Amino acid sequence: MPMQNMQISANSGGTQRGIGGEAFLIGGITMAAILLLVGTGANWLSGFWGIVDYVGQSRGATASTLILNIALILFGWRRFSELSHRAEISSKGEAEARQMAMTDPLTGFYNRAAFQTLGKQALVDWRAAGLTPAALMVDIDAFKSVNDLFGHDQGDKVIRITAERILSCIPASAIPARVGGDEFIILLPIGAETHPIDDYGQILASVLSYAIDIDQSSISTSSSVGGALAASDDDLATLLRHADNAMYQAKRTGRCRFVRFCSNMNAALQQRDVIERELRIALERGDIYPVYEAMIDLTTEATLGYEMLARWNNDALGQIAPADFIPVAEETGLIARLSEQLMRRSFAEARDWPEGLSLAVNISPLQLRDPWFAQKLLKLLAETGFPAQRLIVEITESAIVDNIALAKAIFESLRNQGIRIALDDFGTGYNSVANLRSLPFDTIKLDREFVTSMDNDADRTAIAQAVLKLGQAMGLPVVAEGIESNLTATMLANFDCAVGQGHYYSKELRNEDVLAAHRPGATQRRSA
Repeated sequence: MPMQNMQISANSGGTQRGIGGEAFLIGGITMAAILLLVGTGANWLSGFWGIVDYVGQSRGATASTLILNIALILFGWRRFSELSHRAEISSKGEAEARQMAMTDPLTGFYNRAAFQTLGKQALVDWRAAGLTPAALMVDIDAFKSVNDLFGHDQGDKVIRITAERILSCIPASAIPARVGGDEFIILLPIGAETHPIDDYGQILASVLSYAIDIDQSSISTSSSVGGALAASDDDLATLLRHADNAMYQAKRTGRCRFVRFCSNMNAALQQRDVIERELRIALERGDIYPVYEAMIDLTTEATLGYEMLARWNNDALGQIAPADFIPVAEETGLIARLSEQLMRRSFAEARDWPEGLSLAVNISPLQLRDPWFAQKLLKLLAETGFPAQRLIVEITESAIVDNIALAKAIFESLRNQGIRIALDDFGTGYNSVANLRSLPFDTIKLDREFVTSMDNDADRTAIAQAVLKLGQAMGLPVVAEGIESNLTATMLANFDCAVGQGHYYSKELRNEDVLAAHRPGATQRRSA
């Protein structure tokens, strides 16, 4: 790692000056003694016997002078050697103190304070050399779950290995820093002879997606990387803010990727900040509420149950789509609180529905990384009095790929209580068949992307039909989402799809609408 010279004040300078002053004094005394010895050297031979006489009879001025000279020289040399050793130790200690003041002890990267000083000077130097300063912001995705699952010692090892991988991808001229628990900044110059910022960012995102093997455990990790180039008038703070905005955009669009900053991100980030602020207020007031979409038996058209969906109508922003506020809740750590509020309310409402109706709820991937999720959910069911046998928990494939072993343990805990597990958005990616074989799912949900276009897209119709055949072969009923036309409903029924849902069957209902639809004598599809 390139470590540039940097002046950092230290209180130990006074110690060095004190040692140096004493050494100067001792050196002067020793030099005087040597000169005196030289001056009396002519009397050495003649005074030799005088020394003997002096020792035995305390006489001989020349002998006295000679003995004093020798004693001073020996004392001075010994003391000077001691002071030199102390000075060497002090100097080494000061160098180590300066090093510690500049670097992060876990990774050896610069710390935030040193990076600020070095970075500002680097921008000046690189611009003077005709180079463009650039910044890369790296944040490990879901690092908290690594600490929760494997412990902080293993988390520290992940940080160190991540730093080593970063170092292997950046040029020697780069300035790397660790500025947070799982956050890194790399400042580097871009010129005609170097790679563009996109190359460095994409290489980093790729290399940091490899699993880390520690103590016979394979830890799946990834990182979101944001990059930015400094405009001619950008200072260091502006450059880093742009890289940070790009990194958050990478997280919002799926993580484990590189995003380069562009000017319209500022507006998007401002909007996100507004949503975050309003979301916190909404959670305090309970403004986000559940609505329900019917799940229909495609053969009998009986209503089997409802899927709970989150809705938010904000006074200032109007109706905010879940696709806009759910990612913000996940990024800010508010998703568990939001999910608990919605489930508590929907459990209490669905408790009064006819006994044959089930309730399906979606679980965020971040919640499934919590080893205590099953216990928290069962506690919520007990508090609200909603029967576990009527609950369906829907999990997307992206929620289980990070730690299939933990997901399997959670699923088994839930199924032991009678809760059913549905694999949501099936067919959109990952190793779906392997997951179906290894995890105890009760239902497959065919993603609406394939369903809504079935009546005019032969390729997607073929995919939908293949998923249905796979479900039949594995003994798993398939639920088709997004049915919006009679033609689509008929095609799915002909393909032996078990259950469907979508606007063709029902609009989104509030709890009072569900209760009204199932009152005796109400016009409705037959209830199973």
